Amino acid sequence: MVQRYISHSIPNTLHYSSEIHPYVGEFSYLCTTGTKPSTETIMTKTGMARMSAMLISIMLSAVAISSCGRKESQTAGANEIYKPEYAGGFEIVCGDDSVATLIIKNPWQGADSVTMSYRVEKPAERIVAMSSTFTAMLEGLGATDRIVGVSGLGFISSDALRSRGDKVADVGYDSNIDFEKIVMLNPDVVLLYGVNGPNVIEAKLKELGIPYVYIGDYLEESPLGKTEWVAAIGEIIGKREEAIALFDSIAGRYNALKSHYSSIADKPGVMVNAPYGDSWWMPSTSNYMSQLIADAGGDYIYKENTGNRSKNIDIEEAYMLAAEADVWINPGQVSSETQLKALAPRFTDTKPFVNGRVYNNNRRSSPGGGNDFYESGVMHPDVVLQDLIKVFHPDSLDGYETVYYQCLMHNS
Repeated sequence: MVQRYISHSIPNTLHYSSEIHPYVGEFSYLCTTGTKPSTETIMTKTGMARMSAMLISIMLSAVAISSCGRKESQTAGANEIYKPEYAGGFEIVCGDDSVATLIIKNPWQGADSVTMSYRVEKPAERIVAMSSTFTAMLEGLGATDRIVGVSGLGFISSDALRSRGDKVADVGYDSNIDFEKIVMLNPDVVLLYGVNGPNVIEAKLKELGIPYVYIGDYLEESPLGKTEWVAAIGEIIGKREEAIALFDSIAGRYNALKSHYSSIADKPGVMVNAPYGDSWWMPSTSNYMSQLIADAGGDYIYKENTGNRSKNIDIEEAYMLAAEADVWINPGQVSSETQLKALAPRFTDTKPFVNGRVYNNNRRSSPGGGNDFYESGVMHPDVVLQDLIKVFHPDSLDGYETVYYQCLMHNS
């Protein structure tokens, strides 16, 4: 092992080899143990140059290795840093050049074998978040101050973000995006989502040379799978360990509740959603809402839809299902019994309505009409699960007050 290089008289305790060393030069000596030579050692200019190159190479390698860091999941393979346990849309790998890289898979509905990568060469300090879910994840990581732009500020529920006032720009939404404003914000990255194809602003961001990455949390069917995308955002902002520790704590609380209530014997029948014109959309049995119902000890009443998309049923079938249910949740955007009667007058004689067991997830709404259930609720499925446990089993969780859900009955 090369320990140090000497250019003066050597103590007796050291032994020198005058062999040629590829990084030093033919007149230099390697310091080991033993006796000293009789002459001073002189390092040549060529040797010094080669030695400097070697040291620089070692330092750069150390930096590159530290950029990937240690593996953060037990299931990670040879080049994997983090392999999600619940999410299926991303993983974090160590690239060929030792730069941590996000691999994003099928980031929109209908995508087939679409794979994207995002190299994390440095932590993002200035972020434009195009979904309020992303802002909730950043807030959970203590990085609200890195958000410089959002899409639809009025719909965001976060007090921490809204309190930053003019430090956060609203860049618009849908087809009304202010690209000039995005350019002026000089973001390190724009966090995007896709619906039925690439986001409409992707091409323009690429043209402007603005980095972007897709976050596909909404495509995950598992409640914990949605939340696990916080690990991807944590990687982007240089908070890998904090993000994974945060997720692990949430998953631990969620699974502890699930293990107790999902196997409970007395499961109330649960109806979901509200009429949409002359039809009613019912989620599949694998949908994240269906999983939340099951994990909270409820019995989702519509088992015919085993596909991967919501199914449209007619009002008559919906009425029969509601009449059999014990609890009705998520009836659209209504926030009172009066509004519910106006929305679904025929359903006022169903069992949930008569027994006062109709609940909506809009207890926390923003001034602009945003719903925090779809913002911080995605980040905190353990809290959503507690809410549903309390809704389905009112005598459980003594003293607990729901966060996202409210009873609509007698609420005018």
